[in-house]
Amino acid sequence: MSSGTDKIVSSIMSEAQEKADVIIQEVNAEVSAIQAKADKTAEVEKTRILENGKKQSDMRYQQIISEAKMNARRAKLGAKEEVIEAAFSQAVGELKEKASSRSADYEDSLIKMIKEAADEIGGDDLIIQLNEADTNQFKSEISSGNAFEIEGIKFELGEPINTIGGAVLKTNNGDIEVNNTIEARLDRFKSILRSEVANVLFK
Repeated sequence: MSSGTDKIVSSIMSEAQEKADVIIQEVNAEVSAIQAKADKTAEVEKTRILENGKKQSDMRYQQIISEAKMNARRAKLGAKEEVIEAAFSQAVGELKEKASSRSADYEDSLIKMIKEAADEIGGDDLIIQLNEADTNQFKSEISSGNAFEIEGIKFELGEPINTIGGAVLKTNNGDIEVNNTIEARLDRFKSILRSEVANVLFK
């Protein structure tokens, strides 16, 4: 190959090399830019994932704490309820014992419960139902029949009922009835009594 041809080839190769170098630099720059953008995007995504993960973790933590507090509150209320119910059961047991003992206190209480029921009905000639023991006691004190009076109010003994104590009163035609047994009174005042028992037991 002649020297002239060598120079032309060398010039072409040199120019091609320069172009190749420029292209490589541009490609490398583009690759670096893409990589940098990818790294930035990945970092942003990583941060987002971590933040979301932390938020979810915090939410789950709060949920667990809330559930634990709720369960503890339920357990506490359940324990209180058990104690209150036990106190009521004990009170009922003591009332049964008191009623069956025919003590003067119970007899006074029974008369008061009868009068309260009679006042509520507002009548004068009423049928009264008591438990079997109280019915027999009244019968033993009545000279004849089943009629008796308390403070001017006339009563007639009806059939015995199943109750701890107290009385059920009704008019002769049965239109009005007042249940003033011990069980009925406990039911009526249970919410108030429950509050009072709770205050005494858990103050």
